Amino acid sequence: PPSAPAPRATDRGHRPDMDICLGEYPGVKDAWMEVVASQRQSLLSVDISCSEVTDSGLNFLSDCSNMQSLSCNYCEHVSEHGLGVLSGFSNLTSLSFKRSDGVTAKGMSVFANLVNLVNLDLERCLKIHGGLVHMKGLRKLESLNMRYCNYITDSDIKYLSDLTNLKELQLSSCRITDLGISYLTGLSKLTHLNLESCPVTAACLEAISGLASLMLLNLNRCGIYDEGCESFEDLKKLKVLNLGFNHITDACLVHLKGLINLESLNLDSCKIGDEGLLHLKGLVLLTSLELSDTAIGSNGLRHLSDLRNLYSINLSFTLVTDTGMKKISTLNSLKSVNLDNRLITDVGLAALIGLTGLTHLDLFGARVTDHGTSFLRYFKNLESLEVCGGSITDAGVKNIKDLKALTLLNLSQNGKLTDKTLELISGLTALICLNVSNSRVSNTGLRHLKALQNLRSLTLDSCRVTANEMKKLRVTALPNLISVRPE
Repeated sequence: PPSAPAPRATDRGHRPDMDICLGEYPGVKDAWMEVVASQRQSLLSVDISCSEVTDSGLNFLSDCSNMQSLSCNYCEHVSEHGLGVLSGFSNLTSLSFKRSDGVTAKGMSVFANLVNLVNLDLERCLKIHGGLVHMKGLRKLESLNMRYCNYITDSDIKYLSDLTNLKELQLSSCRITDLGISYLTGLSKLTHLNLESCPVTAACLEAISGLASLMLLNLNRCGIYDEGCESFEDLKKLKVLNLGFNHITDACLVHLKGLINLESLNLDSCKIGDEGLLHLKGLVLLTSLELSDTAIGSNGLRHLSDLRNLYSINLSFTLVTDTGMKKISTLNSLKSVNLDNRLITDVGLAALIGLTGLTHLDLFGARVTDHGTSFLRYFKNLESLEVCGGSITDAGVKNIKDLKALTLLNLSQNGKLTDKTLELISGLTALICLNVSNSRVSNTGLRHLKALQNLRSLTLDSCRVTANEMKKLRVTALPNLISVRPE
């Protein structure tokens, strides 16, 4: 294996402290670990994520007792026996073992010695049910990630009740019910709680309402109904609230109007309508609002006219029409607008021309024509533009060719685009991602892309191009291209 970087000698002849990051570096095996471990007491941080290191390789670190940070994410060859080396790392403050079958309930017994641990990441560790009992003494723990640990249940969560320094707790897709949430009531410092896709109900909100420091709460896909939502009123410090894909209606939104510190609210696919937005008009700090796939129509948008800090709004799959666009055209702070909506036409796009600060505009599915694209010229700051499934031709692309700040351009599903389109956009040299799928683009047009030296992703599915010509383009002209479709 290659030698580890040679440490410079200090005046006193001691090795300097060392951090060695080999995460995702190809070919890292056990033999490398002997070199890494040669730093001994100087070694403070090691990242061997995605490596082929086994228990034997990990055991080389046993003499590195000053270790403060260790990342072994996706290390598939480490077993519970390899975790034994952790027992000597009493100075460890950060430990990450994402998606590891080696982290088992039995193997977690060594965690009891990690009394200085502040950050612990066990995401997708599927064999830790029953092992959290070994964590109850980790009183300095501030961040715990157990997302997608599908077998974690209420009986596990009770061992977290004494970890009163916890500030961030990630539990999405665990089997935790309202009972499990009741064990968290004493965690007064908790600021981030993620319960996405957990089988809880609104009854858990009574326990959550006592977490006065909470700033982020994710209840996405939890099956929450209106009953019990009055408990939201106590969460005065909330800045981010995700209620997407729940069964809540306008009756729930009544209880959100006092959350004046909210900056981000997600109501994706909830059963809310125009009158529900009336309760949001006082949330003047809102910067991001997700209303996709709701019954919101043009009339409801009038309640948002005073939200001057709003910079991102998603109105895809709503009942908003061109008329509604006029009601948000005064929100000059808007930078991101998603209008994936077949009720939006050229007229709706024209209503937005005052939003000259827009950096992201998604018109997927909107009925925008070549005439409508003429209004895109007003958005000189656009970095991301998606005009998919419309009726634009090469003539419409002429109105896009001068948007020099674009890094992402998606023109897919516009079946009349030809090689002329590639010629027109060849001056957009900042482009990183380009999608012109389902068009008439051919091998002949690929030569126009040679000027796009920053391009990293190119998608030309269902076009008149061949995999061989795309490969040739990648090898001879676009060295930064990582993702190419079709390959």
